[in-house]
Amino acid sequence: MKNILVVDDDRSIRHILKEALQSDTVQVEIAADSVKAIEKIRQNNYDLIITDLMMPGMSGVEMMEKALKTNSTLGFIIITAYGTVETAVEALKKGAFDFVTKPFSILQMESHISRFFEFQGLKEENKSLKKQLFDEEKYRKLIGNSDDMNRIRHQINVVAKSDAPVFIQGESGTGKELVSEAIHKNSDRCEQPYIKINCSAIPKELIESTLFGHEKGAFTNAVRQHKGLFEEVNGGTLLLDEISETPVSMQAKLLRVLQEGTLNRVGSSKEIKVDVRVITTSNRQIRQEVENGNFREDLYYRLNVFPIKVAPLRNHPDDIPILLEHFLRKLQNKYKLDKKELASGVLKNLSEYNWPGNVRQLENLMERAVLYSGQEHVLTMDHFNLESDGDSLESYGNLNLTPMKIAEMEKQLIYTTLTSTNDNRTQAADIMGISVRTLRNKLHQYEKDGDPTFTVNEAN
Repeated sequence: MKNILVVDDDRSIRHILKEALQSDTVQVEIAADSVKAIEKIRQNNYDLIITDLMMPGMSGVEMMEKALKTNSTLGFIIITAYGTVETAVEALKKGAFDFVTKPFSILQMESHISRFFEFQGLKEENKSLKKQLFDEEKYRKLIGNSDDMNRIRHQINVVAKSDAPVFIQGESGTGKELVSEAIHKNSDRCEQPYIKINCSAIPKELIESTLFGHEKGAFTNAVRQHKGLFEEVNGGTLLLDEISETPVSMQAKLLRVLQEGTLNRVGSSKEIKVDVRVITTSNRQIRQEVENGNFREDLYYRLNVFPIKVAPLRNHPDDIPILLEHFLRKLQNKYKLDKKELASGVLKNLSEYNWPGNVRQLENLMERAVLYSGQEHVLTMDHFNLESDGDSLESYGNLNLTPMKIAEMEKQLIYTTLTSTNDNRTQAADIMGISVRTLRNKLHQYEKDGDPTFTVNEAN
């Protein structure tokens, strides 16, 4: 139902308009002057006000300006005499939709009214499209329509506008960073800095300086003052990826910053106030780490205000076809290829695969398939070469005793250890009796050699 208010000090005009415009879909009310009109506008929800320009007391334009301060969505059509057209044009500049000159016919008025509601319809449609595009952009990287993905989107909507710390847990390759990024983009801090740091990649002796900064001369090689990440991201969002890798000695200092919003640079007693929204991730069972004494319980509760669990890909296989299509389009653009498609049976095989590497592994295999396919337009299971991936996983997992080079045996040992520690490089290096740096160098070398099993991604 469309609601219209007609305002005119001429009794005959307002009653003629009411009788002519009233219908099953249009409700028309009348007012004899601007003061009565303002009272009605305050008490009712009108879509359109048709008002005479010149009335005793308050003019139609003055009434419009006052009404628009209360409700900026109101539409106004001004009735004016020929001698006041210039004034009516000024009314358009102040917010009126249109004006009609006296004398006018009912058909003319109906034409003006129809144009107004058509315009309103276009505005609503445009608003809806913009919202749809905005929603798509918000979750542009979160691909999938499964219950798991919809749950995550809902959780992001719930928590994004708050400043509550978010703890995102999930296996390596499930997309924890993408969830963190979506939270920041949907928050009130979206125009402020967003910085992510992988805690496992920071040497233990540098983690305090990296997070909180240091003063000149605070330690050897501290040749100048340095702002830490908390200062750099002040006002924005900081993602602490793999927070479980933070040394216990640092956890108390991190807890203080989260609780009090202040920090001290290394080598300084001066307190610096910071306003940072903290998001953390882990692919480890953090509760187990707390019970084992590797992670402070009070810090865990401080970080775990709003937990989000990202499910492994094998738990939502219905998303695999959507992900495949997304990655295929992305890779076609990347390599400037003609359109490719999947052969029948490929979706079934890929949907039944276990995906130990989750979405990251799926994307890597799709890229491998696209490269293998060359100029072929149809991707088959031969292009995906899952058997090769599976053989590697099985052989590395079981360390079979077939004759092989020592370098290959070393590679299998590294894979097995990383798998058993959930890709925790620090723990894996300790078990194997090597430094984290040595392990990182080995992984980089394997990636450089083209072994897809060891694709290095510092940000989990």
